Amino acid sequence: MSTLSPNGHLIEMRDLVKIYKVGSEQVHALRGLNMAIGSNEYLAIMGPSGSGKSTLMNLIGCLDTPTSGDYYLAGENVARLSDGRLAEIRNQRIGFVFQTFNLLPRATALHNVELPLIYAGLKASVRHRRAKEALAVVGLEDRMHHRPNELSGGQRQRVAIARAIVTNPSIILADEPTGNLDTKTGAEIMKIFDQIYGAGNTIVLVTHEEDIARHTGRIVRLRDGQIESDEMRRA
Repeated sequence: MSTLSPNGHLIEMRDLVKIYKVGSEQVHALRGLNMAIGSNEYLAIMGPSGSGKSTLMNLIGCLDTPTSGDYYLAGENVARLSDGRLAEIRNQRIGFVFQTFNLLPRATALHNVELPLIYAGLKASVRHRRAKEALAVVGLEDRMHHRPNELSGGQRQRVAIARAIVTNPSIILADEPTGNLDTKTGAEIMKIFDQIYGAGNTIVLVTHEEDIARHTGRIVRLRDGQIESDEMRRA
């Protein structure tokens, strides 16, 4: 199977429309959006509340499907896939990092990182090895047996990042990954994202913070469900 869209992109969106029904009203979250993202690209999605950022992130992450239009991810038209195939793609190709960490409170850091591998059906010895390796990448191998309430906010986000990369996904989606962190800790988290990008991943992050967006090579700004600007910052 091809790993790129028909036009050679890892991600390609054509005329994406997303309409939500809220009571008797229709909310047009995306209005014919077109965008392409290459392999090993690092970009930020910005925009005011209601601009369509979260909707676009959910579509990229295969957490939702468009009302109309086409979304190609690694050569497959996501808009045409079954729920089962979407779940496979989320587990195998996409790593998620959320503002609120989304860790299991009673599980250790190691077990939290193992979760995607459990869903993938890997045996315990392989899960343990890969989870330890992922925690080492984020500098938390010495905290693998700690539970979330025994970790700082920055350490919890590091565990969440380790969980996102443990399946070796081609895409990391980060939704306000520094939103609950102080400036110094946020900068440390962004250094980890820089390292992950340097290792060959595609990273798409949603942020309200200009200094966080400046870590990326491209800033896409949305307004009213459409792209207002698309700025390439570096080669």
